[in-house]
Amino acid sequence: MENTNCYHCGTDCGRSPVEYDEKAFCCNGCKMVYEIFSENDLSYYYELQSAAGATPQEQEGKYDFLDAPAIIEKLLEFNDGNMQVVNLYIPHIHCSSCIWILENLNKLNTGIKGSQVDFPKKTVRITFNSEVISLKQLAIMMNRIGYEPQITLADFDEKPTNVDRSLIYKLGIAGFAFGNVMFLSFPEYFDLNTNQETGGEYWLNEYQDLFRWIMFFFSLPVVLYSGRDYFISAFKGIRSRMLNIDVPIALGILVLFLRSTVDIIFNWGPGFFDSLTGLVFFLLLGKFFQQKTYSFLSFERDYKSYFPIAVTRFTEEGKEEIAQIYEIKKGDRLLIRNEELIPADGVLMKGDGHIDYSFVTGEAEPVRKKSGEKVFAGGKQLHGAIEMEIVKPVSQSYLTQLWGNAVFNDEKSGRFQTLTDSIGRRFTIAVLSIATISTSIWLLIDPSLALNVFTAVLIIACPCAIALAAPFTLGNMLRIFGKKKFYLKNTQAIEQLAQIDTAIFDKTGTITTSAKSVANYEGLPLTEEEESLLKNTLRSSNHPLSRSLYDLLAEHDIEVLEDYEELTGKGIQASGSKGNIKIGSADFVGSPSAQNIENTSVHIRANDAYKGCFVFRNTYRKGVAHLFEEMGKELQLALLSGDNAGEKKRLQALLPATTPFYFNQKPEDKLHFIKKIQEKGKKVLMVGDGLNDAGALAQANIGIAISENINVFSPACDAILDATKFNELYSYIQASKKAMRIIKMSFVLSLMYNMVGLYFAVSGQLEPVIAAILMPLSSISIVAFTTVATNILGKKLK
Repeated sequence: MENTNCYHCGTDCGRSPVEYDEKAFCCNGCKMVYEIFSENDLSYYYELQSAAGATPQEQEGKYDFLDAPAIIEKLLEFNDGNMQVVNLYIPHIHCSSCIWILENLNKLNTGIKGSQVDFPKKTVRITFNSEVISLKQLAIMMNRIGYEPQITLADFDEKPTNVDRSLIYKLGIAGFAFGNVMFLSFPEYFDLNTNQETGGEYWLNEYQDLFRWIMFFFSLPVVLYSGRDYFISAFKGIRSRMLNIDVPIALGILVLFLRSTVDIIFNWGPGFFDSLTGLVFFLLLGKFFQQKTYSFLSFERDYKSYFPIAVTRFTEEGKEEIAQIYEIKKGDRLLIRNEELIPADGVLMKGDGHIDYSFVTGEAEPVRKKSGEKVFAGGKQLHGAIEMEIVKPVSQSYLTQLWGNAVFNDEKSGRFQTLTDSIGRRFTIAVLSIATISTSIWLLIDPSLALNVFTAVLIIACPCAIALAAPFTLGNMLRIFGKKKFYLKNTQAIEQLAQIDTAIFDKTGTITTSAKSVANYEGLPLTEEEESLLKNTLRSSNHPLSRSLYDLLAEHDIEVLEDYEELTGKGIQASGSKGNIKIGSADFVGSPSAQNIENTSVHIRANDAYKGCFVFRNTYRKGVAHLFEEMGKELQLALLSGDNAGEKKRLQALLPATTPFYFNQKPEDKLHFIKKIQEKGKKVLMVGDGLNDAGALAQANIGIAISENINVFSPACDAILDATKFNELYSYIQASKKAMRIIKMSFVLSLMYNMVGLYFAVSGQLEPVIAAILMPLSSISIVAFTTVATNILGKKLK
């Protein structure tokens, strides 16, 4: 009787398959999953990859522990009453079908708002409404469809390890087998089966067949367990009509094993079991080295490249002070201004919270919070300032994750990674062609060497070194830039930075600094009540001019505002017990002398009467003239400002004559300006303060936010530059271009290595086991070259 495989998971259905919809299933569980997918219009899952599912394992009461509030609180990343976010580890994630179904969980239950898969880590981050579906029900639902979440609480307070234990086991087994096979092959190496003096046979000859079969059995776990990932990867690549770099490796392992087995069955020779086990061992050794290096780079990025975000903390005496975000601890009381990010979980102590959690959940509707309610890390305060007390330590790695949230990824990925993959695929085709042609020729010249040639070519020409060059170079540059207080979101940002040909700068808060600002008041004097209201209104704002003016005004008692609204690009309006006030541009407050003020100014209207304005004399950052001069030699520059043209003469004297200036630019004007330039094929860099420039930063090919003392965290930007390093910006751009040259040099080195190796392999002078040793050594040499080269490059940066 012909065996029938399950339509869902692919396992043998046995003699009594479960029939449904003209399809066979191994059990009712798989049938139920198929029904669920069909009812919810998710049957496309089976078109992506046949038999991709797993048989669901139902266990009564398995997730009852998820009813405990204390456990739920520990598992959740975010919990705001009805909206919750959880990150679950799903061991069964293995293919594109898994990603597709897990990112469409919202079709299975309306309570699930969204889900995002991290394929390398095998995790899925799910946002769900706890009033519709509880965490327990979510876990049960995922288990029913064959994606059982692995939930353990033992290590939740520790950072999960990046070490893949299965790789260690595979490497250990391959190493053990390789050592023993080499030992058993000594008689064959030194021809110890025959006595050279007498021509008779040694006693070892009696055990020759036994030794060969022992070597066969040692190779079985190496092929079936240690090397299975190469077969799986190659099979998936071929099935997807893609030739990945594992195809020639898997083919080489398979050919070695089959040929060696045939040799000992027909007593043609000892086979190539030593080459086979050595090949897998050295391949896994190279992979282990790569994994350890990646873990090191990940550690460097997660824990040492702190964002330069500072927050306002209250001292024991009640004074406000600026503190770095990683200095914040449990029990600290913080002031969170308008548009500022909440850095850690806490309790709202004063003020009305209007918190935007879209950074975390993707939901744009602000959540209202009152005094005594809990607020969560990642939320952004809108409409005024609040005071909160920290109840959990700040998690810097959480902010890193937040910065890279898929909600804010706008497909700014560079083409270099795609180029690397493309080279890998073309290289594989070339390798397979060379291996086939050279083997065919050797079958005519000397058939005994044909197999060695075929296998050696497949091994020596593996494009692993090419695939490693880009991630290791760019990963190390991320770490180096972080040490220099230049923090990039990902490796693609480095490539984008290397490709720019146009740089656009904002003025206020970007090339100007609020640290040394001087302002003169012109107009009717403010009463004490009006000045107090002005001070308290400015206290809630994060705009550079607001911060400058706040620092210049005299101290006043802190007052909670009744109403507060900040209109981007216009100004602020607020009201309190002492009246109402409008602060901002001349047009916004209705200044009668709007045309007479040329310098940068902040206008005041208090209690429905225009009072006057504070006129600022901008202080420009140190080195700005030299920076523009250097950048102007290679890049097209432009300055966009929301202010009027009052500073134009000073800017013309300070910046290169060819720099165009655009004043009175609203945030949407800046965005459209960049879009228009990009339509002409330009690669645009936007440098702004991260507040009013969020749209422009997001539209540009790469956006850099300047951070000074207090930073408004914005996922719209691709990089954050500490204000003290502003004059070094061009050197960082140059370093990015040099990093790309290092990658290209790595490609050339790898190509030269492959050409030399292929010569010896095609000519039959290279044994497969030697090729297996050289291949990981080439990968290690490329990694060493890129690491040393980027470190030398990093030492030249200030």
